[in-house]
Amino acid sequence: MLQVNIIRQDIALVKEKLAVKHFPDPGLVDKIIALDDERKKLQSDFENLQSKVNSSSKTIGQLIAKGQKEEAENAKKAVAGYKSQISGLNEKLAETEKQLTDELVKLPNLPSDKVPAGKTPEDNVVMREGGIKPQLPENAVPHWDLIKRYDIIDFENGAKITGSGFPLYKGQGARLQRALVQYFLDYNTAAGYTEYLPPFMVNEASAYGTGQLPDKEGQMYYMPADNFYMIPTSEVPVTNIYRDEIIKEENLPVKMTAYSPCFRREAGSFGKDVRGLNRVHQFEKVEIVQLTHPDKSYDALEEMVLHVEKLLGTLHLPYRILKLCGGDMGFTSALTYDFEVYSAAQERWLEVSSVSNFEAYQANRAKIRFKDLNGKNQLLHTLNGSSLALPRIVACLLENNQQENHIALPEVLHKYFGANSIA
Repeated sequence: MLQVNIIRQDIALVKEKLAVKHFPDPGLVDKIIALDDERKKLQSDFENLQSKVNSSSKTIGQLIAKGQKEEAENAKKAVAGYKSQISGLNEKLAETEKQLTDELVKLPNLPSDKVPAGKTPEDNVVMREGGIKPQLPENAVPHWDLIKRYDIIDFENGAKITGSGFPLYKGQGARLQRALVQYFLDYNTAAGYTEYLPPFMVNEASAYGTGQLPDKEGQMYYMPADNFYMIPTSEVPVTNIYRDEIIKEENLPVKMTAYSPCFRREAGSFGKDVRGLNRVHQFEKVEIVQLTHPDKSYDALEEMVLHVEKLLGTLHLPYRILKLCGGDMGFTSALTYDFEVYSAAQERWLEVSSVSNFEAYQANRAKIRFKDLNGKNQLLHTLNGSSLALPRIVACLLENNQQENHIALPEVLHKYFGANSIA
């Protein structure tokens, strides 16, 4: 959530930045300013009346001490009138503050100056590429055929148990999932990230704190009996560990990593882009999250990008890094880099990670602050990244490493998988 004082500093600039994200309602900014003006006036009226109450109460004591009962009674009546007005102002102030917050949460985060112009994924900027695209044999097939050949994922039984988009991993497929999760966690903890295993459901306050509500309500699985949401990523519970907390500046940055299953409704997904593991409703992912000093968050973002890039390098997967344009960015992000790996059998790029800086947007919602060296509480910056999401990583590992009678695995996975190939 944007801070009103930041919006007020340069209203025209805020509208310009919202236009970079192709936000459709710039007039909402003016509505927010009008509500804040009303809030300020109500607050001022409240404080003036409270001052009169305090002053009159002191006077009443003096009048009684002097034996001036009639004057004291008149002063008491005046105080009662002030208090009645204060009660009405309190209700109106609370209502106005709620209206202001309700409108503020409709505004997306402002994009960084580094965000390129553009509206669609085609406008994203390729920053760099790495790895070598494999030359597959003529009889190479996509991962959904390899899955059947080696009997490692059962989509039909997954659909019987739950529904379409809920794969059932089995045998070597289940073991590969476990190997990747363990390797990713070990890689992250070796880089200084503390490992967590968070709850896989969150309450409304947590989903609100990281910006999933109200923006992505339709994409989340919801349990009305408990008012809980299945998490779309472990970023949500992990960031909320520090909701309503104040961290000492010397303890920054806070670096966390977590494995979790992720649940996304992905409403409206269809066609070739959703075949096999390309798009599913439940998948496994390892996440990294940082809470940083505002002055250091963009250095942290570059550090996280390099961290994910090196991880992909160890898997020997061809990749590219995209800087997302304004129109393709997430609601809460100030700057996002996407990682895509090349699926050789499908001959297309598949997204496997997003690394984002949210600046103070999530911290303001979740009230995550740090106490600076002067003893003042300030909002910190939050960042997160996939390190990594498994389904498309698995798809590309299968396709890019297929041999005549086995699928070779990268050397870093051998000790975790217990073998050097799927056969």
